[in-house]
Amino acid sequence: MAYDTRELFARLIQCEAGGEGEDGMRAVATVIMNRATISYGEFARVSKGGDVRNIITQPGQFVCMRESVGGVYNPQNVYNMNPTQEHFDIVDWAMGGGRLMGVDESLFFHNPYSTKCPTYFPTNVGVIHNRIGDHCFYLPTSYYADT
Repeated sequence: MAYDTRELFARLIQCEAGGEGEDGMRAVATVIMNRATISYGEFARVSKGGDVRNIITQPGQFVCMRESVGGVYNPQNVYNMNPTQEHFDIVDWAMGGGRLMGVDESLFFHNPYSTKCPTYFPTNVGVIHNRIGDHCFYLPTSYYADT
């Protein structure tokens, strides 16, 4: 089923950060919007001037966009989500220019399944900036500019 960008974004927020509370979901939404609006590097090329859908659907970026992982069905995917008004409100906030302080210009996040965030995002394109809930958020490094 094809979802419009707003619903796909709401489903992604619920899937990626639904258990992280409002700040965790706003932080993930902020990263997605940062990717859509950055003026250089890989995400600038992918977003083609700010297309949020291109960022959400970029291959290999979000586990929740995959129906299978390692050849095994992934039940934690956007197609199995049922976003609530809270998820849509967060999407509207982010698409309207809202950004969560503390995430600033972060372009990357992940859950390390550990109490400690690695200093660098894999491949050194990001450096740790903050942790919100179970997710670590990373600012782009000079390596990102060359992507």
